[in-house]
Amino acid sequence: MKIVSTENAPKAIGTYSQAVFCKGFLFVSGQIPLDPKTMELVDGIDNQIRQVFQNIESILEAAEMNFSNVVKLSVLLDDLSNFELVNKIMSEIFLQPYPARAAYQVSKLPKGSSIEIETIAFKE
Repeated sequence: MKIVSTENAPKAIGTYSQAVFCKGFLFVSGQIPLDPKTMELVDGIDNQIRQVFQNIESILEAAEMNFSNVVKLSVLLDDLSNFELVNKIMSEIFLQPYPARAAYQVSKLPKGSSIEIETIAFKE
């Protein structure tokens, strides 16, 4: 097991690691739309979704991976009506074959975020 971290993504705000690499799998902790420089949420749902994917990309890069290595996403939204916007933005980022994905509406996310995404990637 190896801890993966980068200054280009928000530092952990609790007792967890940004990501853990184990036997070819990278388990990325749930990312919320914090700007890694200010540790503040970005404004607007479009910007929040894009910031989450930027944070994930930075962690993937720290593990010498990219979005093509992603096999599973778990998307948590405070309003499921934003699901179509997530799909639109994902279509700009991911190529087929797309990763597996689950999406849930939840009542509350850390720091009042509108979105959190947990990621699993794989590299042989």
